[in-house]
Amino acid sequence: MDLPRFTAAAVQAAPVYLDPAATVDKAVALIREAAGRGAELVVFPEVFVPGYPYWNWTMTPVQGSPWYERLYRAAVDVPGPYVETLCSAARQAGVVLVIGVNERGRHSLGVLYNTLLIIGADGELLGAHRKLVPTWAEKLTWTQGDGSSLKVHRTAVGPLGALACGENTNTLARFTLLAQGELVHAAAYIALPVGPEDYDMAEAIALRAAAHCFEGKLFTVVSCSTISPEMVDLIAGDDPQLRRQLTRPHSALSGIFGPDGRAVTEPLVDEEGIVYAEIDLGRCIQPKQMHDIVGHYNRFDVFQLHVNDRPLRPLTYPRDDT
Repeated sequence: MDLPRFTAAAVQAAPVYLDPAATVDKAVALIREAAGRGAELVVFPEVFVPGYPYWNWTMTPVQGSPWYERLYRAAVDVPGPYVETLCSAARQAGVVLVIGVNERGRHSLGVLYNTLLIIGADGELLGAHRKLVPTWAEKLTWTQGDGSSLKVHRTAVGPLGALACGENTNTLARFTLLAQGELVHAAAYIALPVGPEDYDMAEAIALRAAAHCFEGKLFTVVSCSTISPEMVDLIAGDDPQLRRQLTRPHSALSGIFGPDGRAVTEPLVDEEGIVYAEIDLGRCIQPKQMHDIVGHYNRFDVFQLHVNDRPLRPLTYPRDDT
């Protein structure tokens, strides 16, 4: 049995904030750069296009409402022209691509989704996973996703699943992917300097990645965004306290972790860049003999997980069976 061996790339970068065209152009350039270094899997941060709604954490809901409108107008249609550009870039580079976008709801002006696009090396859009539960202040911006996108995709680099940020703490969501045979996990995050003062985002990211890898005996590619000086200027304005908060260190970490829970190579903290590592899925076999929580190391006569994988819609008509 042959299992894929390949180079993975975890991108740590800032978007061109609230500018989808420029951010997609930046993503395309980074895809080409990573492919030029031999990468066959490239993972981008959560909602990279066109950025994260930090105002939910720094303003009252009323103050943040005009910013929501800016984000909605700058969001991405799936499918749509920006998605087509990203698919074309993946095809031309020959890479499997995971990238986060703000997806505009088609049926309501009040609907935005935190969505991860999974694109095959042939440029096919394999899936669009909508974050199941927006975290904390994010509920002011994003609508919940559903179980229909909680899928593992068969790709050129192996069976791949993806979760956004806090979803990587959701044990049942992670188990759902593992039970579908996931061996490559894409974990997309945003830099979070605006959380509680005692919250170390870089440490939290590494802990989550290590846990999923060790429990599932697989590889995780972690991609986290950064906050550019231009973003600080735009968000903080003349507020010195907010400016200090947005530049707080240890707010971002990107890297690649193996089936023993350890980092395959040194992670990147806070700074922009790309982390590369060689992944050999054959390394997942022997650890599975010890703990296979979706196989011999479980009791399915004792534990059962039921997942509703139907798309949830605001309107359903009864079928006409006549």
